[in-house]
Amino acid sequence: MAKRKRATEPPPAQDEAQNLLPQKRFYRQRAHANPFSDHTLDYPKSPQHMDWHAHYPEAAAGKRPEFADIGCGFGGLSITLAPLFPDSLILGMEIRVQVSQYVQDRITALRTANMGNPTAHYQNVSIVRANAMKFLPNYFEKGSLSALFFLFPDPHFKARKHKARIISPTLLAEYAYVLRPGGIVYTITDVKDLHDWMRTHLENFPLFEPVSEEELRADGKGEIVDAVYTSTEEGKKVERNKGEKWLACFRRIDVPRI
Repeated sequence: MAKRKRATEPPPAQDEAQNLLPQKRFYRQRAHANPFSDHTLDYPKSPQHMDWHAHYPEAAAGKRPEFADIGCGFGGLSITLAPLFPDSLILGMEIRVQVSQYVQDRITALRTANMGNPTAHYQNVSIVRANAMKFLPNYFEKGSLSALFFLFPDPHFKARKHKARIISPTLLAEYAYVLRPGGIVYTITDVKDLHDWMRTHLENFPLFEPVSEEELRADGKGEIVDAVYTSTEEGKKVERNKGEKWLACFRRIDVPRI
């Protein structure tokens, strides 16, 4: 009789994934990048020029990303959301070379380890190295996204650096452009000043309205909120240091045509 495996042993796919996953020590990178620098980037001329099939080879033809994780870091949120929303395409955007390469290698490893798994295949998540502050409309058509995530962005503490913050009136116009009516902007940070900055700018922008955490959970978005709080390296670090996290979410309003 075959020996029964102990209940404590990890599933084969999980064990294989651990063996395949890249090691962060081989992807050293500075914590932040200057978004105004002239980075060497390849980007599409327009969303119509973007080859999404190369990123999601298993997706149906013509399918486009619905979730965009801006400044995705090491991919914690994107990879957490992938099995929760297997029918939605998720895209991480990261400007740093080594970090974006790490996420790509991580996704490749997870896809290989989970081949044939119908619930956690990771074929619906990918990453592009991109400067979202400059080229977001080059990737996404008008009203194509249902969620935008800004998780623990660079605070740019000095006043002269505030222009480099990812939330600003000019950039909010682009975020409103790519979000469909009813789409949600999720922001979270452990810096109270940055939280107040992002919340105030979003409140003052006419195409967004605040939505509470309670409303989101009641609307079936509790898994997303939980992932926003806990899935990123920055979020886990804040928890270890017993710090506070500040969440602010906003809904893209629908403006009737006259």
